[in-house]
Amino acid sequence: KLHLNTPVRLNGKKSKTKLSIADLRDKYDAVFLGVGAHRNLQMRIPGEDLKGVYYGADFLRKVNLKHLGVKGLRIPKVGKRVAVIGGGNVAIDSAMTAMRAGGEEVFIVYRRSRAEMPAYDWEIEEAAEEGVQFLFLTNPIEVKGKDGKATSITLQRMRLGDPDESGRRRPEPIKGDTFSLPIDSMIIAIGQKLADIDPEIEKNDWGWIAANEISLQTNLPGVFVGGDAQTGPRSIVEVVGAGHEAAESIKRYLLGEDLLEGRKLNQTDPEQKFYDPKDWSKVTRHEIPQRDPESRIDFEEIYLGYTEEQAVAEAKRCLACGVCSECMACVDVCGAGSINHNAVDELEQIDVGSIIVATGYDVWNPSPMLEFGYGVHPEVYTGMEIERLSNASGPTEGEIVMRNGEQPKRVAILHCIGSRDEHHQPYCSRICCMYSLKLAHLVREKTDAEVFEFYMDIRSFGKGYEEFYERVQHEGIVFVRGRGAQVLPKGDKLVVRAEDTDLGKPVNLPVDMVILATGMVPSKGAEKLSHTLHVTRDVNGFFLEAHPKLRPVDSNTDGIFLAGACQAPRDIPDTVTHASAAASQALGLLSKEYVEVVPTIAEVNELDCVGCNLCVEVCPYGAPSLVMKRGRLVSEINEALCKGCGLCVAGCRGKAITLRGFNDTQLLTQLETLLQFSMS
Repeated sequence: KLHLNTPVRLNGKKSKTKLSIADLRDKYDAVFLGVGAHRNLQMRIPGEDLKGVYYGADFLRKVNLKHLGVKGLRIPKVGKRVAVIGGGNVAIDSAMTAMRAGGEEVFIVYRRSRAEMPAYDWEIEEAAEEGVQFLFLTNPIEVKGKDGKATSITLQRMRLGDPDESGRRRPEPIKGDTFSLPIDSMIIAIGQKLADIDPEIEKNDWGWIAANEISLQTNLPGVFVGGDAQTGPRSIVEVVGAGHEAAESIKRYLLGEDLLEGRKLNQTDPEQKFYDPKDWSKVTRHEIPQRDPESRIDFEEIYLGYTEEQAVAEAKRCLACGVCSECMACVDVCGAGSINHNAVDELEQIDVGSIIVATGYDVWNPSPMLEFGYGVHPEVYTGMEIERLSNASGPTEGEIVMRNGEQPKRVAILHCIGSRDEHHQPYCSRICCMYSLKLAHLVREKTDAEVFEFYMDIRSFGKGYEEFYERVQHEGIVFVRGRGAQVLPKGDKLVVRAEDTDLGKPVNLPVDMVILATGMVPSKGAEKLSHTLHVTRDVNGFFLEAHPKLRPVDSNTDGIFLAGACQAPRDIPDTVTHASAAASQALGLLSKEYVEVVPTIAEVNELDCVGCNLCVEVCPYGAPSLVMKRGRLVSEINEALCKGCGLCVAGCRGKAITLRGFNDTQLLTQLETLLQFSMS
């Protein structure tokens, strides 16, 4: 559940209008803090509170929200001369954005050298190309103003002194070497820090939330943290990784499992180096083309993307292994060590409360119908193959052409191939008529060819379908009422033989291309899955619902639901509706405190059971199983699965199984009572 517009007070103080972390702990079993570090670091120099002094993250947020159309926001007026303080990516972004917001002279002021700037090199280069000026080894010591507005910055020149704890040379001020830089505005982008947090949550020496580096659990049980709030500003990749680790920890915490077992700190070895084997030459990556610096001082996209030749060249940089031959070349060149050739399949058992079967369908292969020549004549296609051709990402980039590269001039579409046929599938696949009409429309639109539809009858049953049928007729598609009988080659053409039942005479139509509208069949593996789940199938192989009208998404096994074309042929709108109903049924089952089962279930008299396994073999629901009790195998009934059908009772040779409420004594008592009432 997503709760929007719900402020949370991080400092732990109670409020009538805002939740606190303590409130969340009372309401939920686990809490994850992904609050980031959004409070700006201040320089604490005189004049920092003057008008025209902004902070990087706030400045970028306001500009971007304004361009996204958020009303009520005003972009800060930066004027013509802007100074940006800092050397990170936020500082670079602020400088480039300031130029687009009206700045003509933009300076980046950084107290260290160019080599020590933490910003990406390519961003620094792009900023310089656009005219951003850099003042290195320079530090602001005062902001001066007039009438409450900033007008200049006093800057202190620096030099690099002795190395600090991190090995970086510490910048030191050059005594007496200062100068003034006139400005209209100043943007401070020296970093962000964590907002005031609940005092019960411990912080580390750097001011971030302290947590176990592997489990990410804080000192408060059930409270986890990740991202900038725990590590300080990091990359998106690292933040997303922390989210994955925290999710694993929360799952274990809720299940009562060890948070650290089998886990280790996921870090890349800083000494690990990338290299290429001697046999390969290293090809330099293509730079993505950009707009000229002079023309891109706006808020439009500046990256143009690869040309076709560059994209192909980039793809050729791949090792192109093809079928893996275990040469281990990929292991050698992968600096991250992410490739494992020793991985093996693992069998994992998961406890679930319900199952939704949504295995879909397969398209029938028309090869057995030899009369249509699929796989023999090259210009005979299935509807799915033409779908692929007409797609922009297909092999012909959306053009409908024959194998010789030419567009067809006459096309025939044959309906009901393999459907409504007693020799193949007797049922209607429902989707074939409408996708045949769509293909006719596409062929007509892209090739201007003559298109003929050979059909038994058009079943346009859905919303807007009949209207589309009418539209296709007006586009000049010729409809021939009669089933296609045969496709024969004649020279460089194909001849479709059929009967026009309206005219009462046979038709021999020369065409360039034939499209077969093949129907739906159950997906491969449906039979095996039905045995695994103990769900029955109908005579056509689709999964069988409990009741066609009252329980259309329930299977005959409680807790297992059916969605979409695994239960019967369906189009997309019907599949979405059916899947939504199945999801609702599953949620309804999971929301119950207890599960109702039928009272008339099978019971086993263990003293009479000989463990013959017959009950296991005959039960369609998988309720009986053989278990070891008192040193021998006996049958045991799973009451949640048993439906009281009585097959095991009828099949049990030793009469060890009875239906609850229907043993011999109970039946005789019922008969005696009925006879007494009837005689009285």
